[in-house]
Order: sequence, then structure tokens, then C-alpha cells
Amino acid sequence: MVAYNFKQQFVPLIETGAKQQTIRSPRKRHTKLGEAMQLYTGMRTKACRKLIIPDPLCISVEPLLMHDDLGIKLNDHWLTREALTRLALADGFADWDECWRFFSAVHGLPFEGVLIKWVVVGCH
Repeated sequence: MVAYNFKQQFVPLIETGAKQQTIRSPRKRHTKLGEAMQLYTGMRTKACRKLIIPDPLCISVEPLLMHDDLGIKLNDHWLTREALTRLALADGFADWDECWRFFSAVHGLPFEGVLIKWVVVGCH
């Protein structure tokens, strides 16, 4: 099982179910399709807290490239402006521009990683 840490700005969206995806940098091992995931905020601090119980299940892991001029390439296809907006909203941003600014500032562009989606089975 893989654990993911989230910034406080995303916590309410995750807890209400409005955010059921995350864009992540490469790492040794990401979650796999069908695997339970653990979602936290404040990991490695005294304020660490699990966000969803029971653990959500991974429903997809897709390769993603975010480019400063071209937008996002998801599974080898460049997204339209409309698709960029949908992805940004689903990831907890007000619009594509806010998403782009966040990744540019936090990770730098171009950014290569994965888009991970989950579903919550059962109740919180």
C-alpha cells in the first residue's frame, strides 16, 4: 500500500470527495490499479492525519507531461484547453491557469509525472 501526503489547501476537497485525483512526481513506487491508497496531510509531523477511511482504491495511473507552452500530454495525447480546465478543476484548482502556476512554482516546468485517480468504496 502506498501513502500520499497532501497540502492543506486540498484537504477539504479530498474529504468531501470533490478531489479524487492527484498529479505526482516520479518516485520509486506509485500505487497500482486496484490497490488501496492511504491519503494523509501533515506526514512526518505531529499534525499527521489520515484523510479518508476506508482507504480509497486506485482506478488509474497515467503518464503525464506538463509543458510550459503546450499544456499537458496525458497518455501521449495533448489535452485541449477544455480538457485542461476539467483536469485542473478535478485536481482542486479554480482553473487551468492556477494549476499551471502551482506546478510551475512548486515543481518547475516541464514537469513529468503521473496522474493518479481513486475511488472511495464504503463510507467515511
